[in-house]
Order: sequence, then structure tokens, then C-alpha cells
Amino acid sequence: QVQLVESGGGLVQAGGSLRLSCAASGSIFSINAMGWYRQAPGKQRELVAAITSGGSTNYADSVKGRFTISRDNAKNTVYLQMNSLKPEDTAVYYCNVVLTAIATMTPRDYWGQGTQVTVSS
Repeated sequence: QVQLVESGGGLVQAGGSLRLSCAASGSIFSINAMGWYRQAPGKQRELVAAITSGGSTNYADSVKGRFTISRDNAKNTVYLQMNSLKPEDTAVYYCNVVLTAIATMTPRDYWGQGTQVTVSS
């Protein structure tokens, strides 16, 4: 059984900062890529940032220079530091982890439950 638990969302004023965390737990053999997606009302889910097992990162153009993704492999945790937040960053943020569970020994996607980020103007 594998579980992803997110934390760190909330309400913040424009220009403020938030830090999201997502911890993977359970019978995990290995973790590959980790990332964050977001979905605003009436819009499709979009990739915000991703980080490979080797530490290479990728960001959506809309967050480059403001958001930073990182991971702590010892804790099976991925973080998203969000600075200079804008009202258009308001969305439900989901973590996504590609990992291999011991039970299956096959890599697949796992999703967190989602955390609401609201940026007021």
C-alpha cells in the first residue's frame, strides 16, 4: 500500500509565499520522477513543476523564477516553494510521484489528495 500525503496549502495575499510538501509512504521499492500539478476551476490540470531522481527540474513558463521544486530522497518527500504568488496561481495543487511499489515491482503514477491554494488580490 502506497500513500501520498500533501500539506502546506492555504490562503495568502498576492506577493506572499507558501511551501507545499508531499510525502510518499508505504512499501516503496524506488521513486523516479516527482512533480506538482494544479487545476483551477473550469480548467484542465496542468504541470507546474517536476524533478527527476537525478535532480533535473522542469517548470511551467508561468511559474519560472517564482516557484522552486526540490526533493528529499531520504524522506521520500517533494516540496514546492512558491514565492511572489499571484491570484492566477489559485488552484488545487496535486503532487504526482512515479514510483515502484514492492507489491507490483512496476513503475506507475500515484497522486496526492490535492491541497487548495488561494491567492487574494
